[in-house]
Amino acid sequence: MLAEDSVLLREGLIGLLDRCGHEVVAAVGDAEALVAMAGAHVPDIVVTDVRMPPGFQDEGLHAAVRLREQRPMLPVLVLSQYVQRTYASELLDSGDGSGVGYLLKDRVGQVEEFMDALHKVADGGTVVDPEVVRQLLRHRRDPLQHLTPREREVLALIAEGKSNGAIARELVVSEAAVGKHIGGIFTKLNLPPTDQSHRRVLAVLTYLRA
Repeated sequence: MLAEDSVLLREGLIGLLDRCGHEVVAAVGDAEALVAMAGAHVPDIVVTDVRMPPGFQDEGLHAAVRLREQRPMLPVLVLSQYVQRTYASELLDSGDGSGVGYLLKDRVGQVEEFMDALHKVADGGTVVDPEVVRQLLRHRRDPLQHLTPREREVLALIAEGKSNGAIARELVVSEAAVGKHIGGIFTKLNLPPTDQSHRRVLAVLTYLRA
């Protein structure tokens, strides 16, 4: 399901998703319709803008938080021109933190990048734009004081949704080294023993909440 008040962008996204093999069950232009139609169609994933009628403030993001309260495992991908810190934090904290994404529109430069983020969120992953991470952290105290600089780098890349292989390539280290850093992060953040993917989500949430 798609929520975007700009008709041109909405129609463009509908066409893009259709060409990539996805069915848009509903496309709306305001937050009230988003909540109503999501309840009627029970979509596999919601893609929404932040600023929508009537106030063009944070209606879309607020609606996304409401939907996650009603259905905690509903995947939601937010596309925005700016970072709305309060509801961004609430969205990333919703449910168990899985199946959420927040991307800035002007940073989604390639179709492949957008579709990759969409698929990750739909599969229960967490994808956060690097600028969103920076702005959220700028207004919070740092809970990561025990992490080494390299572990902070690795955690920041995990927050961007990167795999161990992608992190290794970006930092020019081996995947084994990345795995060691991730193990150190989990230990220092006192994350409960559970499956690897869920611990990654918990680490990202700790990173963004602090």
